[in-house]
Amino acid sequence: MNTITAAITAVGGYVPDFVLSNQVLETLVDTNDEWITTRTGIKERRLLKENGKGTSYLAIKAAQDLIQKSNLNPAEIDLVIVATATPDMPVAATAVFVATQIGAVNAFAYDLSAACSSFLYGMSTAAAYIQSGRYKKVLLIGADKMSSIIDYTDRATCIIFGDGGGAVLFEPNYDGLGLQDEYLRSDGIGREYLKIDAGGSILPASKETVENSQHYVFQDGKTVFKYAVSGMADVSEKIMQRNNLTKDSIDWLVAHQANKRIIDATASRMELDESKVLVNIQRYGNTTSATLPLLLSDFESQLKKGDNLIFAAFGGGFTWGAIYLKWAYDKK
Repeated sequence: MNTITAAITAVGGYVPDFVLSNQVLETLVDTNDEWITTRTGIKERRLLKENGKGTSYLAIKAAQDLIQKSNLNPAEIDLVIVATATPDMPVAATAVFVATQIGAVNAFAYDLSAACSSFLYGMSTAAAYIQSGRYKKVLLIGADKMSSIIDYTDRATCIIFGDGGGAVLFEPNYDGLGLQDEYLRSDGIGREYLKIDAGGSILPASKETVENSQHYVFQDGKTVFKYAVSGMADVSEKIMQRNNLTKDSIDWLVAHQANKRIIDATASRMELDESKVLVNIQRYGNTTSATLPLLLSDFESQLKKGDNLIFAAFGGGFTWGAIYLKWAYDKK
């Protein structure tokens, strides 16, 4: 029997209609377009403004885009994983609701949370299910409604994050395409540098935690930036060395869209030309779990069968890693 590899066979994406530009942010906090652009590369981000709609809405829209474009029968999906840092609610998994809403009636479902590395870790998880031979179609969705946990009076965080969702379908491949290798890392030293203080089991929600704005994201920007630059660059270089890849044999860098300077530093360590680096941070900002699949959705037409892709991400906790994947199809 030929070896089973896990290949991405379809992609989908969704971002809300509402655009929060740098110019609008200038009216909310003490900042300006030039400052934001030079330090982050972000020009605008999308926000889900409708009441009563959460991360599941973004995930469902992204999944429906994939289903429509690939003519996938949702009843054939075996598993739905939603990678997210902003689930609809505690306890009840967002993925379960998403699976039901998209018609994945034969799938089991659960959430996966590892901050901005959630989708990258999800790729590893989805691939393992496929490679086991037990499952044929795994739908991995990365979605986050970051606007639900951002303080729009805090200029350190409100300029960075946006809302969005992206989805990929993993299926078995017998031609050596798909996920080739992974190098995933984590270190609890990062726990205090990027977090939400309240709402968990250590500090449950109370009148005081709400009054003290402890349910919003806190980020020590300089520290996170330092670790992210070294972390993403290190794992990307490591995955290249382990697989005897050179700058010429890599076709695309698919990097987490947190900060343009971090993306540039990673590409520089890999000695990659700018033309090989996928970037859409200027339009969406950091959509956390959705950045990697949104890149695939936006640039799908440029990806060719057999292309070598390096995925890299860094997130709170700290969590980070890199994945080497061979692209499995040409867009029709």
